[in-house]
Amino acid sequence: MSHHLYAEDPEPADRVPAGPLFVPVRSGPAGCTARLFRTPLGGRTVVAFTSPQRLAAALGGGQPWVRLSEPALRALAEPVGATVLTVDPRFIPDISRGHHLRAA
Repeated sequence: MSHHLYAEDPEPADRVPAGPLFVPVRSGPAGCTARLFRTPLGGRTVVAFTSPQRLAAALGGGQPWVRLSEPALRALAEPVGATVLTVDPRFIPDISRGHHLRAA
């Protein structure tokens, strides 16, 4: 039986992914800003993806993005009230919002 040590896996016990995240952005007067979304309970969340393919699958291939570390993304989102980070969410059409994220 093989025992895996934590050193073999970059994120075995971490709650956040290792490495930079792919963050959807939109153009604004000051340049790019991270897109914020709403949780099912109405709270603000910032989303990020672990690959550009996952981002494109959720938001479409034309969605602009930037790469940011998890601490940098949290530091940018916190002042605007988004204290929750959602990684690799799955989005669904607006007609079925019940238990999924939606764009803010």
